[in-house]
Amino acid sequence: MSRLIAQVAQFFFAPADTSPASPAALLMESADLRAGMNAQDAQDLRVAASAWLSVVR
Repeated sequence: MSRLIAQVAQFFFAPADTSPASPAALLMESADLRAGMNAQDAQDLRVAASAWLSVVR
């Protein structure tokens, strides 16, 4: 019974849309996650996001 209540609560309190708005946002999020591990990879992802945005515009 408590599992059912937990699922119902999760359904009502879960964010409606947690997906990024664009591939550029996805790349920026990945860059933020990699910044602490490998700064060069993070910079490459930011450059890719900027390039994607310049192509889209």
